[in-house]
Amino acid sequence: MDMFSERIGLIVWISDVKAAKNQLDRYGSVHYISRKMHYAVLYIHANKEEETMKQLQRLHWVRKIERSYRNEIKTEYNSNMPDKTRFYSL
Repeated sequence: MDMFSERIGLIVWISDVKAAKNQLDRYGSVHYISRKMHYAVLYIHANKEEETMKQLQRLHWVRKIERSYRNEIKTEYNSNMPDKTRFYSL
């Protein structure tokens, strides 16, 4: 496995924050855990997605797992409006 292999994000909805904090790092890199909204953001290797999701579903404190589409969203924007910053310069 190379250092820059494809990774995907999972949103794991949880019922027990303490259990998630102790155990989720076995399955991938824990990016964030929200105590208030009871979810965790987990990054895993894309080639182990199915296997990891099955293992996570078995945990009694996991309510639901969603795939994060953050890396598939377009982040380069173009605007048809002219740039007005030159009109407001000092």
